[in-house]
Amino acid sequence: MITTNPFDDDKLREECGVFGIWNAETAAALVALGLHALQHRGQEAAGITTWDGREFHTHRAMGHVAGNFDRDEVIRGLPGRAACGHVRYSTTGETALRNVQPLFAELSSGGFAVAHNGNLSNATKLRRDLVRRGAIFQSTSDTETIIHLVATSNYRTLLDRFIDALKKLEGAYSLVCLTPEGMIACRDPLGVRPLVMGQLGDSVIFASETVALDVCGARFIREVDPGELVIVSEEGVRSIHPFAPVRARPCIFEHVYFSRPDSVMNGASVYNVRKRIGAELAQESPVEADLVVPVPDSGTPAAIGYAQQSGIPFELGIIRSHYVGRTFIQPGDQVRHLGVKLKHNANRALIDGQRVVLIDDSIVRGTTSVKILQMLRDAGAAEVHLRIASPPTRHSCYYGVDTPERAKLLAAQMTVAEMAAYIGADSLAFVSVDGLYRALGEEKRNNAEPNHCDACFTGDYPTRLTDQEEATPVNQLALTAERVDA
Repeated sequence: MITTNPFDDDKLREECGVFGIWNAETAAALVALGLHALQHRGQEAAGITTWDGREFHTHRAMGHVAGNFDRDEVIRGLPGRAACGHVRYSTTGETALRNVQPLFAELSSGGFAVAHNGNLSNATKLRRDLVRRGAIFQSTSDTETIIHLVATSNYRTLLDRFIDALKKLEGAYSLVCLTPEGMIACRDPLGVRPLVMGQLGDSVIFASETVALDVCGARFIREVDPGELVIVSEEGVRSIHPFAPVRARPCIFEHVYFSRPDSVMNGASVYNVRKRIGAELAQESPVEADLVVPVPDSGTPAAIGYAQQSGIPFELGIIRSHYVGRTFIQPGDQVRHLGVKLKHNANRALIDGQRVVLIDDSIVRGTTSVKILQMLRDAGAAEVHLRIASPPTRHSCYYGVDTPERAKLLAAQMTVAEMAAYIGADSLAFVSVDGLYRALGEEKRNNAEPNHCDACFTGDYPTRLTDQEEATPVNQLALTAERVDA
């Protein structure tokens, strides 16, 4: 078996999505609805935990939300007016049911469920220290480290123990936690991963993206601030900021690819930002062509922006099938070769004989681009000029995105000219780092104090990488001089 989306094998994988609701008559059903809207952030597994005032109930399953949480008997088995949920794509830990979130444990203060979006860059060190002290881990997920830190804290109240645990973490996290005392939602001090707050009647909702609020009919209230804890209980809603303030560095790739285009991120419409990225590309890297064609669906808004800025017509020169299952059995090499067209197929009537500007969101290993370029050539494209709506991905992410090791990133090994030759493009260009920031409404990147985490492009990591430093000699972690593009 192989995936039916071979092009996506070369995509950066979304991290995870979280959703929580307090004081709702049909809490589990609303969480399931919210997770449907966040399915793009994690398609490997899903889970929901509820609290009915007496005990906790959990259902976790491999696969999509649909098929696992759209059955009445599953929702009936999750009673209670408070619930949290999670969709997962693993960046740490094996693909197994024991790693599916929310993770749950019985602490001295009662049950504790946690749903986590992000990745801890010191989880291995923390785990090793906890095991030496007698902790027994049930999963290989970095999220379980948080539970053990809360359980072993010497502070008296659950909230103080939770804060004590958070202060030991490095990396990125947005958390929704469910306890008998209430729900806690928080973001790491840098705000790398997103988290928003909404309201539906008397219910309070937390979600990774605003689109999940829209689907539930909830009203967006605000983003959870970087370093903020929002506590919701029978006494109401309160907010605390237990960390020393630092300059926020939300992930810039949320705007490029991860978030749904109908979400609002950091006060900006994701769709509009992606259109502006395309416009920046058209200004920075113009080319004479007949058509602007997106790689659907993630390249579409940028392609619209490129077409509007350049005056070149926008056309759907690649058609995506939305009716392909996750896997299928391939009986032979010939069918395996044809399988690449199950997800995307060139619109030959448009492409034949045309000079095409092809817009995609990123290049990782380059295998996706090679297949798409060949597909367009086979459809008769006279020229294919590839334009990428992000800067070259030259560095791995350690904050919840499944990027390959740096040696497997095409842009870390080749110049742009070499990449174009490898992919088979007549020309290749990426939006500049400054152009990406301009699309976000900033004049350019402030190299001294950037407003986003853009480490995958620049190598400027906003936190320590303790686990990486211990696994790799420091001199190998230092930024290597980039090759000058030919």
